[in-house]
Order: sequence, then structure tokens, then C-alpha cells
Amino acid sequence: MRLDRFLSETTPLTRSLAKRALKNGEVTLNGEPIKQSATQVDTQHDEVKLNGETLALVGLRYLMMHKPLEVECTARRGLYPRVIDLIDLPKVERLQPVGRLDVDTTGLLLLTDDGQWSHRVTSPRHRCAKVYIAELAEPMESEAAQWAINQVAEGVLLDGEETPTQPAVLRFITPQQAELTITEGRYHQVKRMFAALGNHVNALHRQSIGDVALPDDLAPGEWRELTPEEIASF
Repeated sequence: MRLDRFLSETTPLTRSLAKRALKNGEVTLNGEPIKQSATQVDTQHDEVKLNGETLALVGLRYLMMHKPLEVECTARRGLYPRVIDLIDLPKVERLQPVGRLDVDTTGLLLLTDDGQWSHRVTSPRHRCAKVYIAELAEPMESEAAQWAINQVAEGVLLDGEETPTQPAVLRFITPQQAELTITEGRYHQVKRMFAALGNHVNALHRQSIGDVALPDDLAPGEWRELTPEEIASF
């Protein structure tokens, strides 16, 4: 890898600032000052330092977060904090949510800088199950609940769409709290499904994606790395 690119990959420096640091004699390669930006770096064996600090490439990362309320899954800065603002890691801006959650939705959020892995999780072909807990505006008692369960199992036609949702599993925990398992990721799908059933979602929480569930001890706003087993499960 070119030395200027290595610097921009391992520090906040842009390529132009990296070249300036090289010209200023701030960079050493295996103990020797280097000023040529095109110098090749063996990323496995060479030692590169910037102002005496050893640099290392950031590998692929896989995280889970308990997303809190009023935090956005977006790269741009807006009215709310971003999920990446809650993560203290180098090059955190490279991490991308694997399927977004709305600003008013809580629960399990996966993040990675591995695009292929992200695609495996979100691709409709893989039918990765996602489990949500919805707090409903109106209670659905036994007959209405059973009707809703049957409708969801057959597929629900969402407003503005021509094809119904894929068959899903609906279970009522209480008349106003329901667990919904879906394998798609349509825009605002869970909220729109309950709207099609004549109800409204007051609060929404994602509990699991595939075989990865949100741990009870991971508080809102906290995150951790996925285990090798969790990564491989997708």
C-alpha cells in the first residue's frame, strides 16, 4: 500500500494532509524518516510511525448496539445524535448500520464495515428473521387478535404497495403488546403492517436478528463486538 494511503487509512488525515506530514518529516518507516508519499508499505511487517506514534490498519469490525430512543441511524448530522457518535473506535465513520431503525425505535442494531457480510444479513433472498416487540395504541382482544394473527400469516397488503408482505408470525403477549417476526425489510414495515390491521404502534423495539438476540445486560446506548459465533451465524 502507498504510504500516503496508509496514513489516511490509519489516521484522521486526508491524503493531502498525509503528504504534508511526510514533507514535514513527521513520518518514519521502520525507524527511518520518509518523505516520498508513493513509498510502498508492507502492512503486515513494516512499522510506520506518525510523530512517534505507531500506526496500524483497522480491520473489519462487527458490532451490536442497544439503540436508544432519539438516536439516528444515519451518517449525516441532523437534529438527533447518530449511533456512531456513541461508539469510541478509530475510523468509526466507516461503520454502517445493517438495516436501520427509526429514531423512535429501540433495540438491537448491528453495525459493520464489511459490506459483503451486511448484504448477507439484509438480502431478501436469505430471509433473515427479525423479531420486534410493538406496544399498540388499541388493545386487540381474543377474536381481533386471532384475526390479526391469521392476516399476518397470509400476508398483509400495505398502503401504497401492490404485493402483500411475506408470511410472518404474530404473537400477542398482552392485548396491547405484540411480538412480530418478519423476514423482510420494507420501509417502516412493522408500523405499516399494524396500520393495515387497523391499529397504531406507540413504541417499537427490535429484539433479535437471525440467531443474534439483544442481551439483557446491554443497556440502551451500549455496544459490544459480536462473537465469532454470532458473526458466522449469518
